[in-house]
Amino acid sequence: MPPRFRALQHRNFQLFIAGQLTSLIGTWMQTTAQLWLVYKLTGSAALLGVFGFANQVPILFLAALGGYIGDRYNRHHGVIWTQIVSMVLAFVLAGLTFANIIQVWELIFIAFLVGVVNAFDVPIRQAFLVEMVVKEDLPNAIALNSSIFNGARVVGPAIAGFALAWKGPAWCFFLNGVSFLAVIAALLAMRLVTLEKKREAGSPFQSLLQGFRFAMGDLPIRSTLLLLSMLSLLGLQYSVFLPIFASEVLHRGAKGFGLLMSAAGVGAVLGALHFAARTSYKGLARWIAATSTTCAVGLVIFSQSRFFWLSMAVLLVVGFCATVQMAATNTTLQNRVPDHLRGRIMAVYATMFMGVQPIGSLLAGGSGETNRCALYLGGIRDVVFFGEHDFYFSRSHAIAAATGGAGDRLGRIRAVEPVGFGFRAGRKRSVR
Repeated sequence: MPPRFRALQHRNFQLFIAGQLTSLIGTWMQTTAQLWLVYKLTGSAALLGVFGFANQVPILFLAALGGYIGDRYNRHHGVIWTQIVSMVLAFVLAGLTFANIIQVWELIFIAFLVGVVNAFDVPIRQAFLVEMVVKEDLPNAIALNSSIFNGARVVGPAIAGFALAWKGPAWCFFLNGVSFLAVIAALLAMRLVTLEKKREAGSPFQSLLQGFRFAMGDLPIRSTLLLLSMLSLLGLQYSVFLPIFASEVLHRGAKGFGLLMSAAGVGAVLGALHFAARTSYKGLARWIAATSTTCAVGLVIFSQSRFFWLSMAVLLVVGFCATVQMAATNTTLQNRVPDHLRGRIMAVYATMFMGVQPIGSLLAGGSGETNRCALYLGGIRDVVFFGEHDFYFSRSHAIAAATGGAGDRLGRIRAVEPVGFGFRAGRKRSVR
């Protein structure tokens, strides 16, 4: 097995990847069709922001509970149930749209319910990865999981763009519901070793707080999460603007909208595959800093572009950089966290990455409604540059030391032990 795909030697992960790819194509079709339908029904950029807020805000408040459940109960069963509920919601949305009775508030409410499901699914599924592969192949599994997510991001919006122009949004929703059958079948076909969950003393609230304290008390985890959170809040909201840019700036309609979404997806796939090929994790902090800077510059260029193909090329670069940063951050977390806290730490990751997006969606929607899209995207530059500066010059050397510096393998780290909300450096130890 080539090093780039070494995690695929595990049967359970093969099933997971095949099922997820099919399901995620459908999910991206539905997301693209929902954004387009909201804008066509209302013509309001502000409601695009409200839609994004409704879809993402549950993660901000419920991801911690999802991580707690993932640490306490069977993660395999948890992922199966989240996929079943998501399938039902997709069929409900398709039925309302086929009947031609869909209203904006129904689109927003179903988006909210999907967000509730995702608040449980994301931390449980991220923590479930380690049960499908050995610990040494976990970074590669994270990168390959990201690549199929973004591969679907290429195919799904492109299919949705043509389906919207040919048959309308209802078929996108229906096909998404059908696609969930693939991932459910793959999950049911897995053969997993039953792991005994450690039942910890204390209240559920104390258990939830333990994960947050660990994340904030570990310097490399805290630094990478804060920078990713800043980019997620302000930088990754460009997708809210894409229906406006496709229609009113670039004049390419539904097909152009789908192609813009797919361009970012192509870049994201390339970024994930690039990260998957890494066998050494030397210079990871510099990669995180460089990709966040490049992403900010790309968004400024996109905000000023009036040429469709230039806009597509810029979004390809943005997709590449954002995905490398996300994969590098996820790898840092997964490598450093003890297994009994994995679900809760991934809930912190989901909260700080996806949980801040509803606030960004409202900011983005409000900017678009007052015709300040370009100004808003341009303002991202200074904010993300500030975060990149703080991360690179204040944190990169600490992270390089904490991960063993230039010569050490990924599995050798310097422990940074949580002490309340501070930290202290401990002796070197192996996480394997």
